[in-house]
Amino acid sequence: MTKTTKIIYWVATLWLALGMLSTGIVQLIQMKEEVAVFAALGYPVYLLTLLGLWKILGVAAVLIPKFPLLKEWAYAGFFFAMSGALFSHIAMGHSFNDLFGPSLLLVLTIVSWYFRPPGRKLGAAVPVSIDNRQG
Repeated sequence: MTKTTKIIYWVATLWLALGMLSTGIVQLIQMKEEVAVFAALGYPVYLLTLLGLWKILGVAAVLIPKFPLLKEWAYAGFFFAMSGALFSHIAMGHSFNDLFGPSLLLVLTIVSWYFRPPGRKLGAAVPVSIDNRQG
């Protein structure tokens, strides 16, 4: 993994984590503005709690070392949540301003996932020491 690749990964991942953490908190505490947006999209307000909790847990999964399968699930969840948010805003005819946040987080999810280090990938080779000496 090159230095440039590491920088791209960490910049994208830290911005993704910041974005998901902040929106997750906003959803968990059910800020008035977020409730209004959710209602305008036609979704029940109780989903805010579920999405907020999943986002915060997803951030933890992406940032902690090891657990590559958990990371894959977190990235998939981020992808589905942000592509769903993007589609919802488009379906409702919302402005570009409403599309910017989900679009940015979707791009950051893809970039972070694509540039993740080998040790954070599913099926990554784990060094194993085998001693065949007898005696």
